[in-house]
Amino acid sequence: MTSQNENISIGLLVESNTHNLFLRNSLLDPLALNYLIFMTYLTLIIGERFYFYKMEEENVILVDKFDVQIGLMPKMEAHEKALLHRAFSVFIMNDKGETMIQQRAGHKYHSPLLWTNTCCSHQRDGESNIQAGKRRLKEEMGFETELKELFSFIYKAPFDNGLTEHELDHVMIGHYNGEPHINPEEVASWKWMKPSEIKQDMLTSPEKYTAWFKIIFDKFYNHISQYNTAI
Repeated sequence: MTSQNENISIGLLVESNTHNLFLRNSLLDPLALNYLIFMTYLTLIIGERFYFYKMEEENVILVDKFDVQIGLMPKMEAHEKALLHRAFSVFIMNDKGETMIQQRAGHKYHSPLLWTNTCCSHQRDGESNIQAGKRRLKEEMGFETELKELFSFIYKAPFDNGLTEHELDHVMIGHYNGEPHINPEEVASWKWMKPSEIKQDMLTSPEKYTAWFKIIFDKFYNHISQYNTAI
């Protein structure tokens, strides 16, 4: 057993089933430190490339201004070319009249860690708007509930990375009182806020929210205020 006055060498415990490294002592020798840095870097690179590969393989539905399907295109290409495609946005509210909003995961290719509506994504070929909304709500937030469509509209939002969201967006609403079980690959955090609080916070801190949420929320807020939408 080494004494406190002696130099302490570090041991690395490698579990083959998880590839997790655990530090047994308090100091790292140079070789062990370099290995740990390399493996961490390699894991991040592989994960990033797989994420973008999946995104490139995922098709979006190209539409005209009347929402008539005119073709399919890989998601990344559609965003690079700013072509109009079909999308949806889901708003979940509870009995208190609060809206569930989510903070996007930090590795998202655009708008990471910004706050936005409960969930949003793109319909798959042959999938209805409601089917798509329910699917993505389960994938991102981990729960299911009934949805109904409120309205649709077209918007265009360019990003600093050269990509552009140009969507015919179908806005849906649903009701839920429990806590979500968020998917950390998609969502960093979540919270309930009253629509009036969101509206005020957007005015004072617009940089906290996604570009499309600021556009969509304004229309959503006016809609529920004007029509007192039943959930």
